Amino acid sequence: MKIKLLILSAALSCAFSNMATAMTKDEYKAQKDKVAADYKVNRGKCDSFKSNAKDICLSEVKGARKVALAEAESAYESTARNAEKVRMAKGDAAYDTAKEKCDDAAGNAKNVCRKEAKAVHVKAIEEARVVRVKADTGQINKEVRNMATKEENEANYKAEAARCDSMTGTVPSAVARAAAEPPASACRTTGWFCA
Repeated sequence: MKIKLLILSAALSCAFSNMATAMTKDEYKAQKDKVAADYKVNRGKCDSFKSNAKDICLSEVKGARKVALAEAESAYESTARNAEKVRMAKGDAAYDTAKEKCDDAAGNAKNVCRKEAKAVHVKAIEEARVVRVKADTGQINKEVRNMATKEENEANYKAEAARCDSMTGTVPSAVARAAAEPPASACRTTGWFCA
Protein backbone atom coordinates (compact mmCIF):
# COMPACT_ATOMS: atom_id res chain seq x y z
CA MET A 1 0.00 0.00 0.00
CA LYS A 2 2.83 2.39 0.87
CA ILE A 3 4.42 1.75 -2.50
CA LYS A 4 1.18 2.62 -4.28
CA LEU A 5 0.89 5.86 -2.31
CA LEU A 6 4.50 6.77 -3.06
CA ILE A 7 3.97 6.05 -6.74
CA LEU A 8 0.83 8.18 -6.68
CA SER A 9 2.65 11.12 -5.08
CA ALA A 10 5.56 10.74 -7.48
CA ALA A 11 3.15 10.70 -10.41
CA LEU A 12 1.42 13.83 -9.13
CA SER A 13 4.79 15.54 -8.64
CA CYS A 14 5.90 14.61 -12.14
CA ALA A 15 2.64 15.82 -13.59
CA PHE A 16 3.22 19.26 -12.12
CA SER A 17 6.95 19.46 -12.74
CA ASN A 18 6.48 19.33 -16.51
CA MET A 19 4.25 22.39 -16.54
CA ALA A 20 6.51 25.16 -17.80
CA THR A 21 3.68 27.56 -18.51
CA ALA A 22 1.14 28.80 -16.04
CA MET A 23 -2.21 27.07 -15.83
CA THR A 24 -5.40 28.74 -16.83
CA LYS A 25 -8.04 29.26 -14.17
CA ASP A 26 -10.11 26.37 -15.56
CA GLU A 27 -7.09 24.03 -15.60
CA TYR A 28 -6.31 25.02 -12.02
CA LYS A 29 -9.88 24.31 -10.89
CA ALA A 30 -9.86 20.98 -12.75
CA GLN A 31 -6.56 20.04 -11.10
CA LYS A 32 -7.93 20.89 -7.65
CA ASP A 33 -11.01 18.76 -8.37
CA LYS A 34 -8.79 15.87 -9.47
CA VAL A 35 -6.71 16.15 -6.31
CA ALA A 36 -9.91 16.11 -4.21
CA ALA A 37 -11.19 13.03 -6.04
CA ASP A 38 -7.84 11.24 -5.68
CA TYR A 39 -7.84 12.08 -1.98
CA LYS A 40 -11.27 10.53 -1.46
CA VAL A 41 -10.26 7.34 -3.28
CA ASN A 42 -6.96 6.98 -1.43
CA ARG A 43 -8.54 7.84 1.92
CA GLY A 44 -11.03 5.03 1.36
CA LYS A 45 -8.14 2.61 0.81
CA CYS A 46 -6.86 3.42 4.30
CA ASP A 47 -10.03 1.98 5.85
CA SER A 48 -8.66 -1.52 5.34
CA PHE A 49 -5.89 -0.82 7.87
CA LYS A 50 -6.20 -0.91 11.64
CA SER A 51 -4.67 1.07 14.48
CA ASN A 52 -1.48 3.02 13.77
CA ALA A 53 -1.11 1.60 10.25
CA LYS A 54 -4.36 3.38 9.40
CA ASP A 55 -3.08 6.61 10.96
CA ILE A 56 0.12 6.37 8.91
CA CYS A 57 -1.87 5.72 5.73
CA LEU A 58 -4.16 8.68 6.40
CA SER A 59 -1.19 10.91 7.11
CA GLU A 60 0.43 9.89 3.80
CA VAL A 61 -2.79 10.54 1.89
CA LYS A 62 -3.34 13.93 3.55
CA GLY A 63 0.28 14.86 2.89
CA ALA A 64 0.01 13.88 -0.77
CA ARG A 65 -3.12 16.03 -1.07
CA LYS A 66 -1.46 19.00 0.61
CA VAL A 67 1.59 18.75 -1.67
CA ALA A 68 -0.53 18.31 -4.80
CA LEU A 69 -2.64 21.37 -3.95
CA ALA A 70 0.47 23.45 -3.27
CA GLU A 71 2.00 22.30 -6.56
CA ALA A 72 -1.20 23.16 -8.41
CA GLU A 73 -1.22 26.63 -6.90
CA SER A 74 2.45 27.07 -7.78
CA ALA A 75 1.77 26.00 -11.36
CA TYR A 76 -1.18 28.41 -11.55
CA GLU A 77 0.73 31.36 -10.07
CA SER A 78 4.45 30.83 -10.32
CA THR A 79 5.86 32.96 -7.49
CA ALA A 80 8.66 32.52 -5.00
CA ARG A 81 6.09 32.40 -2.21
CA ASN A 82 4.16 29.57 -3.90
CA ALA A 83 7.40 27.66 -4.52
CA GLU A 84 8.12 28.06 -0.80
CA LYS A 85 4.63 26.72 -0.01
CA VAL A 86 5.40 23.60 -2.08
CA ARG A 87 8.64 22.99 -0.18
CA MET A 88 6.91 23.59 3.14
CA ALA A 89 4.03 21.29 2.21
CA LYS A 90 6.52 18.53 1.38
CA GLY A 91 8.32 19.08 4.69
CA ASP A 92 5.06 19.15 6.66
CA ALA A 93 3.78 16.01 4.95
CA ALA A 94 6.98 14.11 5.65
CA TYR A 95 6.99 15.31 9.26
CA ASP A 96 3.37 14.35 9.92
CA THR A 97 3.94 10.87 8.50
CA ALA A 98 7.17 10.45 10.44
CA LYS A 99 5.40 11.39 13.69
CA GLU A 100 2.76 8.74 13.01
CA LYS A 101 5.46 6.16 12.34
CA CYS A 102 7.09 7.08 15.64
CA ASP A 103 3.91 6.04 17.44
CA ASP A 104 4.90 2.42 16.79
CA ALA A 105 7.84 2.91 19.18
CA ALA A 106 7.61 3.35 22.92
CA GLY A 107 9.49 5.18 25.64
CA ASN A 108 12.71 6.94 24.77
CA ALA A 109 12.84 5.38 21.30
CA LYS A 110 9.61 7.21 20.50
CA ASN A 111 11.03 10.44 21.89
CA VAL A 112 14.21 10.09 19.82
CA CYS A 113 12.19 9.26 16.72
CA ARG A 114 9.99 12.35 17.13
CA LYS A 115 12.94 14.65 17.74
CA GLU A 116 14.76 13.31 14.68
CA ALA A 117 11.62 13.85 12.61
CA LYS A 118 11.35 17.39 13.99
CA ALA A 119 14.99 18.08 13.10
CA VAL A 120 14.39 17.00 9.50
CA HIS A 121 11.20 19.09 9.40
CA VAL A 122 12.94 22.21 10.72
CA LYS A 123 15.68 21.82 8.14
CA ALA A 124 13.14 21.54 5.31
CA ILE A 125 11.18 24.58 6.50
CA GLU A 126 14.26 26.74 7.01
CA GLU A 127 15.69 25.75 3.62
CA ALA A 128 12.38 26.71 2.01
CA ARG A 129 12.60 30.14 3.61
CA VAL A 130 16.20 30.65 2.51
CA VAL A 131 15.37 29.67 -1.06
CA ARG A 132 12.36 32.03 -1.13
CA VAL A 133 14.41 34.96 0.12
CA LYS A 134 17.08 34.17 -2.45
CA ALA A 135 14.44 34.06 -5.20
CA ASP A 136 12.96 37.37 -4.01
CA THR A 137 16.25 39.24 -3.70
CA GLY A 138 18.51 37.39 -6.11
CA GLN A 139 21.04 36.66 -3.38
CA ILE A 140 21.30 34.71 -0.17
CA ASN A 141 20.47 36.89 2.83
CA LYS A 142 23.09 36.14 5.48
CA GLU A 143 20.75 37.01 8.33
CA VAL A 144 18.09 34.58 7.08
CA ARG A 145 20.76 31.91 6.45
CA ASN A 146 22.18 32.38 9.96
CA MET A 147 18.73 32.16 11.54
CA ALA A 148 18.00 29.00 9.53
CA THR A 149 21.28 27.46 10.60
CA LYS A 150 20.56 28.30 14.24
CA GLU A 151 17.09 26.71 14.06
CA GLU A 152 18.50 23.61 12.35
CA ASN A 153 21.28 23.30 14.93
CA GLU A 154 18.84 23.59 17.83
CA ALA A 155 16.62 20.86 16.40
CA ASN A 156 19.61 18.61 15.68
CA TYR A 157 20.92 19.23 19.18
CA LYS A 158 17.63 18.17 20.75
CA ALA A 159 17.64 14.99 18.69
CA GLU A 160 21.22 14.22 19.70
CA ALA A 161 20.46 14.92 23.36
CA ALA A 162 17.54 12.48 23.17
CA ARG A 163 19.87 9.85 21.68
CA CYS A 164 22.33 10.43 24.52
CA ASP A 165 19.48 10.10 26.99
CA SER A 166 18.73 6.65 25.61
CA MET A 167 22.30 5.57 26.29
CA THR A 168 22.48 6.69 29.90
CA GLY A 169 18.92 7.02 31.12
CA THR A 170 19.37 10.71 31.87
CA VAL A 171 20.84 13.65 30.03
CA PRO A 172 24.53 13.85 30.99
CA SER A 173 25.51 16.97 32.91
CA ALA A 174 27.77 18.25 30.10
CA VAL A 175 24.88 17.95 27.68
CA ALA A 176 22.47 19.54 30.15
CA ARG A 177 24.79 22.52 30.64
CA ALA A 178 25.05 23.04 26.89
CA ALA A 179 21.29 22.72 26.36
CA ALA A 180 20.67 26.46 26.35
CA GLU A 181 23.26 27.16 23.66
CA PRO A 182 25.38 24.37 22.13
CA PRO A 183 28.88 25.44 21.12
CA ALA A 184 29.22 26.41 17.46
CA SER A 185 31.90 23.79 16.86
CA ALA A 186 29.59 21.04 18.18
CA CYS A 187 26.79 22.20 15.91
CA ARG A 188 28.91 21.59 12.85
CA THR A 189 29.86 18.03 13.71
CA THR A 190 27.92 14.99 12.66
CA GLY A 191 27.94 13.25 16.03
CA TRP A 192 27.76 14.05 19.73
CA PHE A 193 29.66 12.36 22.48
CA CYS A 194 27.84 12.04 25.76
CA ALA A 195 30.68 11.42 28.16
